[in-house]
Amino acid sequence: MSRPRATAALLAAALLLSGCAQSVDPIERLGKKAADRVRPHGPAAEQPYRHWGLNAPLLPAPHPPSHPLSLRATLPPVVDHIPTADKVVFLTYDDGAEKDPRFVDMVRELRLPVTMFLTDSVVGPGYGHFARLQEVGASVQNHTLDHPAMSGLPYAGQRAEICGQQDKLKSRFGIRPRLFSPPYGRYDTTTLRAAADCGVTAVVLWRAAMTPDGITYRNGEKQLLPGDIVLVGLDEATGPTLRERTARLLRRVQKSGLTVGRLEDYL
Repeated sequence: MSRPRATAALLAAALLLSGCAQSVDPIERLGKKAADRVRPHGPAAEQPYRHWGLNAPLLPAPHPPSHPLSLRATLPPVVDHIPTADKVVFLTYDDGAEKDPRFVDMVRELRLPVTMFLTDSVVGPGYGHFARLQEVGASVQNHTLDHPAMSGLPYAGQRAEICGQQDKLKSRFGIRPRLFSPPYGRYDTTTLRAAADCGVTAVVLWRAAMTPDGITYRNGEKQLLPGDIVLVGLDEATGPTLRERTARLLRRVQKSGLTVGRLEDYL
C-alpha cells in the first residue's frame, strides 16, 4: 500500500473509533452498578401523574386574567365561586391539621397551585411543613388564630383572631396574607369589617367540598363548574388520606374537562 493510502486509512480508522466513543452513553462508562445508582428507577422514573393515581396529566392552567375580580369595595367581597369562562377550579385546604410530607411531593410533582388556609392553634409546631409547601408553590392564607365561629363575636375578638394570625403568618412566611377563610364558613358584617381592617381583600368560602364519600355542593348545580372554589376536606383521622382525597378530586376535575388554577391569580 502506498504511503498516502496508508495515511488515509489510518485517519479513517481513527475517526471511526472517535465516533464510536462519542456514541457510548456516558452513564454506561460508569459500569452497571454505578449506572443503576445514577439513572432514575422505581416510582421516581414513572410519569408523576401515574404515580399519584391519575390516568393523564392535568391540563395546563390558562394564563391568569389581566383584570382579576374587582376588589375595590369598602368591605372585602365574600366568594365561593369565581366568575370566569376559564375551565379551572381552585383547591383550598383549611386548618393545617394534616402534615403528610408526601403531600409536599404531590404538590411539587403535579405542580398543583393549592391554597392553604392555616389556623395557628391547629398547626402548632408544624409550620415547617407548610414552609416546604410554600417552597413548592402552595399559597399560605389566613384561617384565624384559634378557629372560633366568627359570627356573633364582638369586633375586638374578631379583629384579634384575624389580625393575630396575619402577624403570625407574616413573621413565619414573610408575606402578609390577602385572603381569609372564616372557620365553618360562618361570618357576619363585623367579620368583614375586621378582615378589612387587617388587610384582607377577599373572604373565601367554597361551593364544593371533597369529603371521604365524594363531593358535596353548598348551592347551585351538583357538578363541578368553571370557577368553583373547592374545599378539600374535612380532616378525617380514619378516612382517606389528604393525598387520596386530592387524587380522587383531581380525577373528577379531569373527567369534567377542567384543570386547577391558582386562586390568587383571580382575586
